Order: sequence, then structure tokens, then C-alpha cells
Amino acid sequence: MVFFRDVLGQDSAKRQLIHDIRSGKLAHALLLAGVPGCGKLPLALAAARYLLCSRPHEEDACGECPSCVMMNRLAHPDLHFAFPIVKRKSGKDSVCDDYLPQWREMLLRQPYIDMNTWMNRMDAGNQQPQIYVRESDEIQRKLSLKASMGGYKVMLIWLPEKMNVECSNKLLKLLEEPPRHTVFLLVSEEPSLLLPTILSRTQRVSLRPLEEEEIAGYLKRRYMLPDVDAHDIAHRAGGSLLKAEENIQLGEEQRNYFDWFVTLMRKAYGRDVRALKAWSEQVASIGRERQKAFLEYCQRMIRESFIYNFHQPQMSYLNAEEGQFSTRFAPFINERNVFSIAALLEEAQIHVEQNVNPKMVFFDLALRTIVELKQ
Repeated sequence: MVFFRDVLGQDSAKRQLIHDIRSGKLAHALLLAGVPGCGKLPLALAAARYLLCSRPHEEDACGECPSCVMMNRLAHPDLHFAFPIVKRKSGKDSVCDDYLPQWREMLLRQPYIDMNTWMNRMDAGNQQPQIYVRESDEIQRKLSLKASMGGYKVMLIWLPEKMNVECSNKLLKLLEEPPRHTVFLLVSEEPSLLLPTILSRTQRVSLRPLEEEEIAGYLKRRYMLPDVDAHDIAHRAGGSLLKAEENIQLGEEQRNYFDWFVTLMRKAYGRDVRALKAWSEQVASIGRERQKAFLEYCQRMIRESFIYNFHQPQMSYLNAEEGQFSTRFAPFINERNVFSIAALLEEAQIHVEQNVNPKMVFFDLALRTIVELKQ
């Protein structure tokens, strides 16, 4: 499983973490923050391995001690996880340990993940994952126990912004005064959504988007891509290894988003209200997390289509199929409507987050898009 050497880029953050661990100056609660796909979770896993390793080298864990062997399976007794989950159909209160086998299997296969990857692995359906209040009791129970291997205890919380307020409040004292040799690693994509009281108790490690050269080199090594293709995909990835891998072959989820976006724009331009009503009902059925991700995708496509009009290839981040569509669509996105369409999509995203009836949200969006495309 992940060593520091396996984490793409982020050399400055790696050096700082290793220095702080070796010098005994590591904060007891770290907040690793950055865009999706920049390597936050792999870096947290590498830091956890280094902390738990009984014979660490100067630049990485040894890979041979009993702790490292257990980390190869993510089965170290002093490494604990918390992550967003959904309630099981039985209605019984769920905790993260209920999903631990799926979590480990997913990370052992690929530590660069996002919420959509985890939702599919969980079979979340239309539910909105969160970290429930019962998890705070589980975290306190686990960290109250003596370290099995006599060293550090590590609590890795992925997407702590998904903790409900009650759960966050119950962890405040533990974050401020954790048991001795306990380290919290919080891995966040939207730290602004965390309670200020949580933020004030953590030391932030901000991770930059990956460089194009770093992503291109990875693609050439992993997929044996020609130099030109690797750099083209890396350019369109926007600093995210996840997006780069999606761009190699349009995944099923991205394919759906693209098809739904094309349908919305074509039917809105054609003023086909009947088809737009059917479209809104289809998108309303996919669950809130996927709806938010789709609306983010739509906003990106609107921005990229507007930029496409400037005929500057270095400014374009569209894949081949999206680019082909934009050759015909871009002329309809101009300075008269680009900001208002983007505002419509952002408003719809806010309404989805506020649990407004999704059929109303998406049908309203479709009807208002008709007007904007005629600008």
C-alpha cells in the first residue's frame, strides 16, 4: 500500500511531513486540503504508514517491519478510518466499520478516489452520504484504547466536511486534547464547510494541483501513452490525476453527464418542452450527490464552450468528444448569456443542496435555459 514514493508530486508537503515526524514536531491534528485528484488521501495514507512504521528510513517507511506488512492490507490495528456512509436498508444506525471491507478493497486498488467512486462502491443509490453522530462515539472509543503496537494511533477522516454538526461538536474536545501519541489526519476537499472550531484545532497542509509534467509522466509510465497524447490529457486534467484517468477513456459516469448536458442544450434550443420535462424527471432520479456533480460538470462545459470561441487551444480543457460538440455549440454561448447560464446552474446546485424538490429544480432550469440560449 501507499508509501511517500508512490504519491505523485507534492514533494514539498512530503518533506515537511517527514521532517515534522522525525523531529517530533508533528501537530496532533492535520488538515490536508486540496482539489480532488491532487493526492490528499494517498499522502495521508503514506504519512500514516510512516508514523506506524517501527523502523522508518530517512525518506520513507521501511516496508518490512510487522507494521508495514499490516499496512499493506490496511489492517493495522492502530490505524482507524472515518468516512461518509449511507444508512443500511435495515434502518439500523450505521458506522464506518460496517463498510470497512469495501473501503479497504477500493483503496488497495486505487488510492486516488472521489465521492462518486465511493458511492458506487457502497451502492449508495439516491442517498446522500455523511458521517453520522454515532461515529463520534466510535472514534472516542477507538482512541481511548491503548495502542496495540505500542506506538502511534492514527485516525484518518476522509471528507470531514461531511460530518453532521452534532458529530463535529462531539469531536471538538478530542481534537483539542487527544490521547498521547494520537494523530488525526483530516482529508478535505471543501475545508470552508468545516466548523470554524474544527479548523482552529488543526494545522492546515494545503496541497497544490499537480503539474502537467507530473501527470504526463505518470500517464506515460502507467499507460504507455505517446508523449503528445500524455501531455494533451495532462493539460485537460486541471491538476487532477482523477480527471486525467477519466480523460483516457470517458467513464460511464462522465458519459452520462455529457449525454445529459447535450440533451439539455439541444432540447432547450429546440424549445422541446415535452422532452425537457422527461429529461428533468430522469436527472431528478439519480440522487443528490450525482445531481450536484452533474451541475458542476455543466458549469465547466459552459465555461469551456465560451473559451472555445477564442480559438486558443492552450486554454481548452475539453476532451475530444466534448471538443467536437463544442465546435457546434460554442457559438451559442457568448458574453450576453455565459454569466446568466452559469448563475442558473449554480442556483440549481444550491437548491439541490437545500433538498428542494429535484423535479421542480431541473424543469425550472430547463425552461430558463430556453430563454438564455436565445440571447
